[in-house]
Amino acid sequence: MRSSISFLCLLFFVGISRVNAQESSNKSTAAAPLLEKSIAYHDPQNSWLRFKAAMSIEMKTPNKPLRSTQIHMDHTKGRFELNATRGDEYTQYILGPNQCDISFNDRREFTPEEIKTHRLDCAQAQRMKNYYTYLYGLPMKLKDPGTQLDPRAYKKTFQGAEYWMLKVSYAPEVGKDVWYFYLDPKTYQLRHYQFYHDEQKGDGEFILLDGETVIGGIKMPKDRAWYTNLENNYLGTDFLSALEE
Repeated sequence: MRSSISFLCLLFFVGISRVNAQESSNKSTAAAPLLEKSIAYHDPQNSWLRFKAAMSIEMKTPNKPLRSTQIHMDHTKGRFELNATRGDEYTQYILGPNQCDISFNDRREFTPEEIKTHRLDCAQAQRMKNYYTYLYGLPMKLKDPGTQLDPRAYKKTFQGAEYWMLKVSYAPEVGKDVWYFYLDPKTYQLRHYQFYHDEQKGDGEFILLDGETVIGGIKMPKDRAWYTNLENNYLGTDFLSALEE
């Protein structure tokens, strides 16, 4: 499912029947204060910039083996490590200042075919870092350079509940996707989100969040279930838990 996100750049949907999102009222408010409240909810101690923690992500996908991923992030040192196992394949990416180390099944030398098939290059390592840092750094990552927050937030009904909806696009050099984020109207907790590659086509995916766990001082969604916008097809679920460093 994640392979469909180029840089990670998620709602509004072009047909109500596709994702059950409706405008519940004409009520709108300034978006920036809502984003700040959501960040205060998820990162009450301003921990993200100095985030240092480890997490485990179990990804269950229909008709595919379980993918187990362990991630270590240390923002103070600019270090990112990913260890992923699916079936009998084990991949490791380690990134840091002037560092890019890759191993596959405990080997560091690969054939050109292996590099292409398993994406064993530093560009893919950086994509994985961007992907996991973005998703597990929300909503704080919406303050990054190149993020274009729509000035107004609107009340919307999504999946049968009413939320404040933030719309985010990106500068061309950052990403092309359009994202919509749904905030709890009372606590400002990030409840769901969605992205489109092309809103007119209604493509992309929506992600339903469930549960919460605290990792490195950040309140993160525990489970993420992924669906296609257009067909409402279930793609899989990520299950998050903390790891001891």
